[in-house]
Amino acid sequence: MPYSKLKHILDFVIASLSLLTLMPIFLIVYVGASLSSKSHGIYKQERIGLCGRPFVIFKFKSMRDVTQNSDYHTAIDNPRITNFGKIIRRTKLDEIPQLLNIIKGEMSFVGPRPDVPGYADRLNQESNYVCKVKPGITCSASLFFRDEELLLRSVLDRQKFNDEVIWPKKVELNNNYAEIYSFKEDLRLIFQTLGIIKSKRFKI
Repeated sequence: MPYSKLKHILDFVIASLSLLTLMPIFLIVYVGASLSSKSHGIYKQERIGLCGRPFVIFKFKSMRDVTQNSDYHTAIDNPRITNFGKIIRRTKLDEIPQLLNIIKGEMSFVGPRPDVPGYADRLNQESNYVCKVKPGITCSASLFFRDEELLLRSVLDRQKFNDEVIWPKKVELNNNYAEIYSFKEDLRLIFQTLGIIKSKRFKI
């Protein structure tokens, strides 16, 4: 069986079991996100998936007054981020609802983070990893830029730095992953992600 098919099966089974296991935490974080944001605790935004197909990604809200078209995914020093939101962002608990995206077959546990429309459209044929692998919750690019918000705080023109430095590097790393991904590589990235989350949790 090709690993791509095995990966799909594993994603579905593990995501389903994880959602059942984490349901108490899911409900607690949902209530916390709803109370802190003073709105529905689930945030939705259009992202670009496999082969350029758009889908709606789910997250727990970490900001007040956030809309589907806001710059939620690149929020830096935003006063709308709640105290509860800072915690769930730091510990990645805001990503739990993406288990639903995995169950629906729109995402994987490991794969390039899905871009918003306007960025994925800029990929050329040679670097179009979007058509090779599903987007995921974690990947080599997100681990490489795990302190992206701190990095962006250190530059004057954040948009230019993102477009000219961060985004091209992410494309390179995502393209590399699409060429070499395997069960062993996915396990390595998952364990590396868990290690980083654990270290950040103790810094709160």
